[in-house]
Amino acid sequence: MTEHAEPRTKRPYDRRELRSAPSLVLVNTGHGKGKSTAAFGTLLRSRGRDWPTAVVQFIKSGRWRTGEEAMMRQLGVDWFAAGDGFSWESDDLDESQAKAVAAWSFSRGLIEAGEHRMIMLDEISYPLNWGWIDIEEVAAVLRDRPEDVSVFLTGREMPAPIVEVADTVTEMVPVKHAFQQGIRARRGIDY
Repeated sequence: MTEHAEPRTKRPYDRRELRSAPSLVLVNTGHGKGKSTAAFGTLLRSRGRDWPTAVVQFIKSGRWRTGEEAMMRQLGVDWFAAGDGFSWESDDLDESQAKAVAAWSFSRGLIEAGEHRMIMLDEISYPLNWGWIDIEEVAAVLRDRPEDVSVFLTGREMPAPIVEVADTVTEMVPVKHAFQQGIRARRGIDY
């Protein structure tokens, strides 16, 4: 310790009384890479604790074959790919919207049933922002969820009402990405 330095004290967050919570709402948002990838890391922890765990994908369809799906299924994660691919490239936006609405209805049922301790709603921000799913309804379901059901939501530009109800929000910020250098997505790294 230098002559002018003050003695080390507890950090401000150490001074308050911490409490336990039976569940959390978590959000990974922003324009950087890694929103879903980081959420899958949390799902691994959930499965490591033998929690019943589920994933509902709002954009990717069942035709995709990703490494995370293969491993999560092996670990006993219930996996539901409910989208039809990149909806912004869709030939039939009415069908894309109908799939998103059905995916939300299914997700709401999963949350309200209380059988899974962790549910990931992957890339849900897109249909929320496009007005396909009612943002206030989703926020209410998250607020009123069963006591021990945690929900992890991912996607760019997560709407404010969802951010407001969340306990933890992380924004991924792009610094540099291989795609910007003309490098395609790599199997085993990006999917």
